[in-house]
Amino acid sequence: MKDLHDLELILTSHTPVIVIESLEEVRVSQMLAQLGLRLDYPMYQWAVTEGLKRLEADFGAQKFTAEPVEVLKHIKAVAQPGYYLLLDFHPFLDDPIHVRLIKEIAQEHENIHKTLIFLSHDVPIPPEIKHLTARFNLRLPDRASIKMLIKEEARSWQARHRRKVQADPVAVDRLASNLTGVTATDARRLIRSAIENDGAISQDDLPGLMKTKYELINQDGIIAFEYDTASFSDVAGLAKLKEWLSHRHKAFSSQSSGVDQPKGIMLLGVQGAGKSLAARAVAGTFNVPLLRIDFGALYNKYIGETEKNLRSALEIAESMAPCVLWMDEIEKGVSPGQSDEGVSQRILGTLLTWMAENKNQVFIVATANDIERLPPELIRKGRLDEIFFVDLPQCDVRRSIFEIHLRRRNQAPSSFDLDLLAESAAGFTGAEIEQAIVSALYAAQAQDKKLNSEHLLEEMERTSPLSVVMAEKMARLRDWANGRTVAAD
Repeated sequence: MKDLHDLELILTSHTPVIVIESLEEVRVSQMLAQLGLRLDYPMYQWAVTEGLKRLEADFGAQKFTAEPVEVLKHIKAVAQPGYYLLLDFHPFLDDPIHVRLIKEIAQEHENIHKTLIFLSHDVPIPPEIKHLTARFNLRLPDRASIKMLIKEEARSWQARHRRKVQADPVAVDRLASNLTGVTATDARRLIRSAIENDGAISQDDLPGLMKTKYELINQDGIIAFEYDTASFSDVAGLAKLKEWLSHRHKAFSSQSSGVDQPKGIMLLGVQGAGKSLAARAVAGTFNVPLLRIDFGALYNKYIGETEKNLRSALEIAESMAPCVLWMDEIEKGVSPGQSDEGVSQRILGTLLTWMAENKNQVFIVATANDIERLPPELIRKGRLDEIFFVDLPQCDVRRSIFEIHLRRRNQAPSSFDLDLLAESAAGFTGAEIEQAIVSALYAAQAQDKKLNSEHLLEEMERTSPLSVVMAEKMARLRDWANGRTVAAD
């Protein structure tokens, strides 16, 4: 209902051009048809396949207005006010004649209130008419809205089959929570598929629905759902980080805890030291979904598209709250480049504004390898709660890493000299220790022998860890972190 109210406000605000970027064409058209019954002026709809017709009442299409230039000339010539919904007009917005006609219609708006509404998945407005344009953003449904959709679909199924839907209340609550982050159209389709199968909503429906939902979220490649959210029992070391998170778990989980809600953390450190695993473990600890922004997929060659992609990703995160939003290698997205035409600065501005205004339960975990590329506006206190430095693991942590990865590969840790292995792996990251185990397993298999400590020692002897290969760079990183960050372990 709030979307309908907001749409009515923007329609009656005397803005000559309105842009609605949405995949939910049917839903938006229905909303406009509903508003057309109570607004002062008639509502029309145009599509290149059907021409122009009344939206709120079927009087037949005017076929002569099927061509884009003809419909614009027709609208310009009409002497009465009206609203004109133009579907999928975006391919025609690069024609200078079309742009000029749109501008002339918009400039006459004060005399005759004719409003053009462009609806498509993507509407790149030409700069000549941008100052005459307003945008309407259709919200993703929240938990309460999805519960209403569940009730509507249950009533619809009941009317067709003349028996009640068997609904597990716990499953219904979980379904309403888990379907946040998708459009109302997709949510309704997923609810319908759960009910149609057996006339029930049960716990058994949830895994398949969630898999479909995550595929919908991932399809643009901008924001991805991470299935593997490790628990902190699978992360060796990071004792101070674990303690810090445990103190804030209650405040994040409950909005009525009486203290400020935690905003997030930055994990800085050497590559392979466990930052990504820690990010996954935060979501596992808080028992919430983990979403990851891919800054590489975020960038788009068209001006303004990259910022729109980021806003879309942040909107999905808000709709899925409570959740953890993992911004992996954030320096790649916000550090200025020599030829990015200011895109990184606009990305940074959009991100900082959202961080300041966000009131939803979205906990940020930003990971970075190169602190020198990060702008000071992002890392100052108040943007995020703390900066943790993930250093190379100490001897006791390396011992735990060996235990974890040997056990994962069905190797009994008690069969190995863990103390010797941990001491010999000085300077190795967790990722390098894991890779040494993998390589040693291949070597043992080739020799038709059971894996032993000697295989691991030989493999580490052949390996030059990152701490040796990039010793100077790591030394600079440690020097910078000393006194500026909190040690994660």
